[in-house]
Amino acid sequence: MMDDFFVRAMVAGIGVAIIAGPLGCFIVWRRMAYFGETIAHSALLGVSFGLLLDTHTGLTVFATAAAIALFLLLLQRSSRHSSDALLGILSHATLALGLVMIGFMTWIRVDLIGYLFGDILAVSTGDIAIIYGGGAAVLAVLVAIWRPLLAETASFDLAEVEGLRPHLARLIFMLMIAAVIAIAMKIVGILLITALLVIPAVTARRFAASPEMMAVAAALIGIAAVAGGMGASLRLDTPAGPSIVTAAFLLFLLSQWPGLKRPGSRM
Repeated sequence: MMDDFFVRAMVAGIGVAIIAGPLGCFIVWRRMAYFGETIAHSALLGVSFGLLLDTHTGLTVFATAAAIALFLLLLQRSSRHSSDALLGILSHATLALGLVMIGFMTWIRVDLIGYLFGDILAVSTGDIAIIYGGGAAVLAVLVAIWRPLLAETASFDLAEVEGLRPHLARLIFMLMIAAVIAIAMKIVGILLITALLVIPAVTARRFAASPEMMAVAAALIGIAAVAGGMGASLRLDTPAGPSIVTAAFLLFLLSQWPGLKRPGSRM
């Protein structure tokens, strides 16, 4: 008989995998892995605001991540610096600023390791409700903007000519990334969120014959990584969040085995 905390952790992890898989596909297609990492790092700044204001950290993480995403869009349009340089600056600056702010709050005891690497075994039924409720909302929005977002990913100019409002689709997509990071932070931690978004999607890419198939496969691979990582964590007494990411990496390595590629895969 499994302990209740382990069952809750498994259910929460599966919920995050279902959300992260399809969204991660667009991150891979659009070559936005570094952007995802930057927004994830900004989550620690959001945590520090939540602690300072004594409010729910999930809300402040989403607000901060969304603000950084919008700020980055403005910088990319007006700055002479490359996107990579701007991402590098914001990624490290927001992470460092979050650490500095937490360091000043000596009256609060902060589980920094839990925020950085996740604490999935501590999830509550309330956390699970947030994961599945927020995840359902994110997936519903993704389905609604799937066509314009896919068109904008393939060709921004063509999407604009067809009247699909690619600017709006891009903005909504960035806000969805912020929402998923706020939801998934407690599961795998700030430093590992991007891995859970990217690795299953990259693994699924080898087998997918269409964007829709890749999105479903990424979610299933993410679920397998959660199950494998949680099982290994239970048996080997290793940290749960890093174990999940390690399991995802092992699945990626397995997918590279010659002969496993799906015939006709084009993604």
